Amino acid sequence: MAPNLSHGWTFIMKTTSEVVSEVGIPRQKLYYLEQKAFVKPETERRGEKTFRFYPDREVEKIRAIWKYLRQGFRYRAAYERALEELKQPKLL
Repeated sequence: MAPNLSHGWTFIMKTTSEVVSEVGIPRQKLYYLEQKAFVKPETERRGEKTFRFYPDREVEKIRAIWKYLRQGFRYRAAYERALEELKQPKLL
């Protein structure tokens, strides 16, 4: 997990490898979700390299989209269902 110190706040964000491992989504599918702007990682340049970091809200969105993709929904439908699911209050 990588800390992000923007605006004086510390947020713990996950790297691409951590998201892939935790959620179980293939790396190329994750990149496709980014390409379609369904998920938006934070980026940080270090020298010539750019690193992606995912805040918790994006990881939860990825998890929900992946769940619907595995059920056979197309990308747009999986994204829309995931957004609806994430709008619902969670019961404890």
